[in-house]
Amino acid sequence: MWLIMTLVAALITTAIWYIKAPDDKYKLGFLSLMFWGASIMWLVDHVIAYLQEGGEFLEINQDAILLGVSVIIFGLLVWEISLLLSDPKGVIKKILVKQ
Repeated sequence: MWLIMTLVAALITTAIWYIKAPDDKYKLGFLSLMFWGASIMWLVDHVIAYLQEGGEFLEINQDAILLGVSVIIFGLLVWEISLLLSDPKGVIKKILVKQ
């Protein structure tokens, strides 16, 4: 299930990034690449595990959903930290200059 959730997150962030493509001051491309990287990694993991062990290809249970949600939240947290460090609107710089 976490594979499906990260794929959906990657598709949504890619679409939003593409709409705002000329002006990527909010680093949506970075967020999109994080979700695509996770999706590709888990797709390869699922394919290899399925070929070696067989069984079900996708897990759909409460633990898998919780893992998918936590991965998306962690990706958003990393993106938020990256965004705060780059300070695209200069808000943090203005606060530091006032002091």
